[in-house]
Amino acid sequence: MTKAVFPGSFDPFTLGHETVVKKALTLFDKVIIAIGVNSNKKYLFPLNDRIDLIKRHFKDEKNLEVISFEGLTVDFCKKNSASVIIRGLRNTLDFQFEYEIANMNRKLAPEIESVFIVALPEHSAINSTIVREIYKNGGDVSAFLPAGIKLPNRGKE
Repeated sequence: MTKAVFPGSFDPFTLGHETVVKKALTLFDKVIIAIGVNSNKKYLFPLNDRIDLIKRHFKDEKNLEVISFEGLTVDFCKKNSASVIIRGLRNTLDFQFEYEIANMNRKLAPEIESVFIVALPEHSAINSTIVREIYKNGGDVSAFLPAGIKLPNRGKE
């Protein structure tokens, strides 16, 4: 059984994330969406809300698990018997960044392979940082999120 981990903050979970997960589910026996917790990072949405939204969205997927973790992704993979780290790529900047991380992970855990899934062209401009800014300023982010992901209404602060 090939188990793969898709790590990220998913703050919020976007159409691009959904596309990566759906493709990963066709490639691997089990996919774990691993929501990383970094005490130095300020999140817009609480961890439990992100976990619940993603679990509800994929409620019918039997080969998918959503859990949080702290620490190194390779350590999480080892703990969960996963041999693959999934990363989504939107552009060449993503590739350069992810390539460097993949090589560092390979040094730390050569038995764990990084697999890159390329975003659909229509999702290549979507990233959580921009979606958060639009949301924080009262904009409509529904076009950037999967249909099942509903964020609370929020006006400008």
